[in-house]
Amino acid sequence: MNQVVIYTDGACKGNPGPGGWGVLMQAGPHTKELFGGERETTNNRMELTAVIEALRALKRPCDVTLFLDSEYVRKGITEWIHGWKAKGWKTSTKQPVKNVELWQALDALVSGAGHRIEWRWVKGHAGDPGNERADALANLGVDRALGRI
Repeated sequence: MNQVVIYTDGACKGNPGPGGWGVLMQAGPHTKELFGGERETTNNRMELTAVIEALRALKRPCDVTLFLDSEYVRKGITEWIHGWKAKGWKTSTKQPVKNVELWQALDALVSGAGHRIEWRWVKGHAGDPGNERADALANLGVDRALGRI
């Protein structure tokens, strides 16, 4: 399987407010950057969207090392999702899971696309070059959503 390193990030100017997502993908000598945004969203939605768009961009099963600064996404997909699914997409307090359509899309990509994914948390805004670039791309996504670019 091809080895791919992915950095993802989300940004939101106000929460809710205009938001963006960014993805930096590296496979051998090749680099690909993706970004987008929405006019009215939340930071958590943009963090989830970044990971979803990154995995959608992979054309075949890959061995993925995925760096993200969102514990919400990392813990959600590696820990909490099992309970949510068992409880019919309800939380432990029997409330509907927020952003359920994004969690379901991510779950389908993680379980159905054949990737091996290693989820790695990285501290945001701490100088990690991949995370800093994903953050810059997420901010470009905000600019695109606002019609600035």
